[in-house]
Amino acid sequence: MKLSQFNFDLPAELLAEYPSEHRDEARLMVLNRKEQTIEHKYFKDLINYFDEGDVMMLNNTKVFPARMFGNKEKTGARIEVFLLRELNAEHRLWDVLVDPARKIRIGNKLFFGEDESLVAEVIDNTTSRGRTLRFLYDGSYEEFRKKLLELGETPLPKYIKREVEPEDEDRYQTIFAKHEGAVAAPTAGLHFSKHLMKRLEIKGVDFAEMTLHVGLGTFNPVEVEDLSKHKMDSEQIIITEDACKTVNNALEEKRKICAIGTTVMRTVESSVSASHRLNPYNGWTNKFIFPPYDFSIANCMVTNFHTPKSTLLMMVSAFAGHDFIMKAYEEAVKEKYKFYSYGDAMLIL
Repeated sequence: MKLSQFNFDLPAELLAEYPSEHRDEARLMVLNRKEQTIEHKYFKDLINYFDEGDVMMLNNTKVFPARMFGNKEKTGARIEVFLLRELNAEHRLWDVLVDPARKIRIGNKLFFGEDESLVAEVIDNTTSRGRTLRFLYDGSYEEFRKKLLELGETPLPKYIKREVEPEDEDRYQTIFAKHEGAVAAPTAGLHFSKHLMKRLEIKGVDFAEMTLHVGLGTFNPVEVEDLSKHKMDSEQIIITEDACKTVNNALEEKRKICAIGTTVMRTVESSVSASHRLNPYNGWTNKFIFPPYDFSIANCMVTNFHTPKSTLLMMVSAFAGHDFIMKAYEEAVKEKYKFYSYGDAMLIL
C-alpha cells in the first residue's frame, strides 16, 4: 500500500487539547470487522463486550518528565532539550533532541536550573535534531536522576498548543503505569479509570501487563510513498513469563485477547513463536506493521484516533481492513469524535 492511501482531512477543532473530565467517559466507536458495523458508545461501555476469561493486554510503561529547558553558554539562548534515552548511566550519556538545533554544536555547553547546578556538554550529532549529551552533576547517580525529574516537565504532544498544566502530570499517565521510561503515554490506556478496572476485574476479565517504552519514533512522519521503505526507530520492550502464560492460556481457550493500544500490538507481534504463541522477551523492537499483515495474538484492540499518514493509522488499517477504517474515520469526523492523545477511542472486534 502507498502512503497517500492513509490521508484524510482532519479539522483542527477535532484535536483534543484536554481529556474527558472522567477518563472512562470519552466516546467509544465500536467496529465489528465481521459484520462491518459501527456503533457509538462511551468508553465505560467497553465492559459489555468482554466476558470472564477474556484477556486485556496493557502497556505499563510510565512517562517521565522528558522535556527540559536550558541556556546555552555565552549567548544564554533558551534551548529545549527532549530526553529520549539513557545511553550510559555511569557516564551520564543521553540521546536527546534539541530545539532550535541549528544553534547547538559539538562542544557547546548547556546550563539547567536557576542555580545552573546541572550542566550538559554536547559530544555528538546523531540526526538533524538529535544530539548526545554528557551531563555533569556534582552528586550521586540517584541525586542526578532526582535532579532530572525536578527540572523536567510532562512532554505533551506537539499539537497541544497550550502551556503544560500541573494536572497534566496525572492526566498524561495511565493508572497502571509502573516502569519509567516512556517519552509519551500509551494513549489507549488513558481511558481506563480505577472504577472501570475494578468492574472488569469483578466480571472475571484477566489483565496481562507488558512494557513498551514509547519513544518519539512512534510519531516520526512517514516520508516515503512506498511503505516498505519506512524505517521505525527501536523501542525497548519487556514481556514477562507471567504475561505469556495469561495470554497463551486464553489463546488455547479461544477467548477474546484485546491489545489496549498500538504499542501493545507492536510488543506482542515482536515476540511470537512459530506456533503463534507469545514468548517472553526483553530487548528492542523496530517492527512496523502495515497492510497486509497477519496478526498472531490479539483478536480485538482498543485504540485512539490517529493522525493522517501515521504509522499508527497504518497498523490499525492492517487490523480492521483499510476500507473499513477509512470509512470509520470519515464517520468520526462527521460525528465530531476527538482525535489524538486526549481524544476519544475505538474498539475493534
